[in-house]
Amino acid sequence: MSFKVAFIGAGSIGFTRGLLTDLLSVPEFHNIEVAFTDISERNLSMVTQLCQRDIDANGLDIKIMATTDRREALRDARYVFNVVRIGGLEAFQLDVDIPLKYGVDQCVGDTLCAGGIMYGQRGIPVMLEFCKDIREVAEPGCLLLNYANPNAMITWACNKYGGVNTIGLCHGVQGGHQQIAEVLGLEQDEVDIICAGINHQTWYIQVKHKGEDMTGKLLKAFEEHPVYSRTEKVRIDILRRFGYYSTESNGHLSEYLPWYRKRPDEIMDWIDLGTWINGETGGYLRVCTEGRNWFETDFPNWLKEDPRKFDPNNRSSEHGSYIVEGLETGRVYRGHFNVVNNGTISNLPDDAIVEVPGYVDYNGISIPKVGDLPLGCAAICNTSISVQRMAVEAAVHADDTLLRQAMMMDPLVGAVCNPPEIWQMVDEMLVAQEEWLPQYGEAIAKAKERLAKDNLIPTTEGYKGAARLKTKTVEEMAQDRDAATENAGAADKAKKRPAAE
Repeated sequence: MSFKVAFIGAGSIGFTRGLLTDLLSVPEFHNIEVAFTDISERNLSMVTQLCQRDIDANGLDIKIMATTDRREALRDARYVFNVVRIGGLEAFQLDVDIPLKYGVDQCVGDTLCAGGIMYGQRGIPVMLEFCKDIREVAEPGCLLLNYANPNAMITWACNKYGGVNTIGLCHGVQGGHQQIAEVLGLEQDEVDIICAGINHQTWYIQVKHKGEDMTGKLLKAFEEHPVYSRTEKVRIDILRRFGYYSTESNGHLSEYLPWYRKRPDEIMDWIDLGTWINGETGGYLRVCTEGRNWFETDFPNWLKEDPRKFDPNNRSSEHGSYIVEGLETGRVYRGHFNVVNNGTISNLPDDAIVEVPGYVDYNGISIPKVGDLPLGCAAICNTSISVQRMAVEAAVHADDTLLRQAMMMDPLVGAVCNPPEIWQMVDEMLVAQEEWLPQYGEAIAKAKERLAKDNLIPTTEGYKGAARLKTKTVEEMAQDRDAATENAGAADKAKKRPAAE
């Protein structure tokens, strides 16, 4: 079997090496073509060295094409994996730090809220350039597998404006599935689930064991669990009040809602600092920064470690390789994918990107009809969908009024800030991120004029948030080399979720 797979943003060590290992663990895929592209020659070189070393050690005759010429990497590709972070960690820091001045305390800030909305403004125009290249030089019918956040917004824009069939992929459903099985005292494969909603706000609307509905037993099980009762307080509270468990981690979920992070003195009531994803202020920015610094510093030692083995029994739970396997070999795969709704969830808008069950085989990706979500769950999703839709349209049409309205409608931003504060915060974020927002040139010029005046609304300069931890130095990380290497090499940087002591 021979076809071409391209990775955009291949300098992302966690996703690229992991996804390639998954793909090459499929025996039929030992003759595929692989292309890597990235704007960073250094990161591209390091990741290519590691991945080529893995390939050679497994005896495969595959030579990675690594190039900064994106169109060459995409030429004749049948599948494209997108793992980019537009603006890198420098822009990500602005997504976290500027809203903090206005009291918007985010754990992650890459999906919704102020940070996620701005991330979409940077990412969507670039993604549409990727789509143009795919249409022009990739294999006809090429499938774009998007892992980049804000996942729903990116996937929405690519399908509506990019002209490329795009599926959004995330590992949130698998993580919550494992938690549910654990609190019920069962193995994960003993618990059958159906999840439906939108990315990072997907709901386990059916949980069964041997045909028995276990949904009504979840609240008590989570409340009594020795770890999750402390690490998942927001998720448990939502389960208590809405009746269904959410896929998304405690920290992520807390920033998509108006209730849990709006008062600084209450944030610690809902989060835990055992690991970043439990709710730490700017937690994902911290671990990503630490991971990047460690990989760049410690890279020579990575080349001394044993190469990875391509073992079909040790693939990750990431959906990407299984989708390609299903399409190419006909083996049936069931997963949860982000797709255009088109009536799949009947009480969410048709144009929204929904995360729902899907089946993959020779016939393609088939999405069964889910029907209505429970009304409360649908209401939460609909609020976020409105923000996503406005943010997508703002990014595509360079409409800064729509961008500001999206910020106003965002649940947490709207709970913390009044309209004048939101207008000024958007001005600051536009100006600070000017180099990644060429479509907003006129709006940024006007924002600069407003920010130069003396009548600005006072903000809390230097505010670190309710639960921010110090970013470790390379020397500090070296004290636990194994943990630092695991963090740097992981696509899912939140698999281990211990509670604070």
